[in-house]
Amino acid sequence: MGTIKKILVPVDGSVNGCKAVDQAIYLASKFKAAMDFVYVASDINEEIPSKLVFDRIWAKLPADIAANKHVESGTVHTAILKVADAEKSDMIIMGGSGLGVIKGSPIGSISQKVVEEAKIPVMVIK
Repeated sequence: MGTIKKILVPVDGSVNGCKAVDQAIYLASKFKAAMDFVYVASDINEEIPSKLVFDRIWAKLPADIAANKHVESGTVHTAILKVADAEKSDMIIMGGSGLGVIKGSPIGSISQKVVEEAKIPVMVIK
């Protein structure tokens, strides 16, 4: 893996999603990387509005880190990979077993699909 210049963080308001945000901010600070946060609207997270999730992230985001918000809809893993490709992300950092958990999956069904299909490194935080 080369230099990390841009990190994509899918967010859903889950505990592990928040842990992923914290880890991503830490790494972005170390690498002086820009960040993209993507919220994918779905039936799973319909009770948690994207504004609330982004407001919490921006409250803890250091001023020296460039960051953008993205709101997508559709199949969650497909939308995440679409944003990663469009934004030329170097890495994806996401929570495992977030709000879309399927029992028996060791890291969560969405994160598993992202790991399997991504063309860039994926870090799954539990």
